[in-house]
Amino acid sequence: MELFDNEFDKSKNLLSVDGTVHYYGSIFNETQASNYQTLLQNNIEWRNDELILFGKKITTKRKVAWYGSKPFKYSYSNTTKMALPWTAELLELKKLIEKVTNESFNSCLLNLYHNGNEGMGWHSDAEKELQKEGAIASISLGAERKFVFKHRKTKEKVAIILKHGSLLIMKNQTQSHWLHCLPPTKRILIPRINLTFRSVEELVK
Repeated sequence: MELFDNEFDKSKNLLSVDGTVHYYGSIFNETQASNYQTLLQNNIEWRNDELILFGKKITTKRKVAWYGSKPFKYSYSNTTKMALPWTAELLELKKLIEKVTNESFNSCLLNLYHNGNEGMGWHSDAEKELQKEGAIASISLGAERKFVFKHRKTKEKVAIILKHGSLLIMKNQTQSHWLHCLPPTKRILIPRINLTFRSVEELVK
């Protein structure tokens, strides 16, 4: 099933069972979204991601960055990142998203895809550092890309086109029961920045 942001409203759950996903469509106008894209592309400390897969170190073409309210550690694919302090633009976006969604976030993982050849395979955002069943807010800037969910057991798929300046929220049991991916495509020649605002579970001492 494929969905487009003029076919439903933000109160509708895209998933049939075992999780909650809301798509808000574009929450910025074209100028605002493009301005944020330019600022982030120039001001974020982008690095090629380094992963350990099957014992081998792999450097991805896409670039990533990890920011937060504290120097949180975040581990995935056998690598660990230390959060950098918020930039002014990230703080603006964080406050806006918290107001729109009525959720709170203390960290953000950013991905820079230079073109459609760069994507992301099936995975879930269920790392041990993250708040269990907490909300994850995903902002898309730049190229419109297809984003696909797949249920772990039933293999049901839900695909959506994420537009420039759009917001998508994943929460509740979504990460436990669904995988998601960003399929590569040769048709896309322009970059896309994705910001996923998250909540790292802070240990009580």
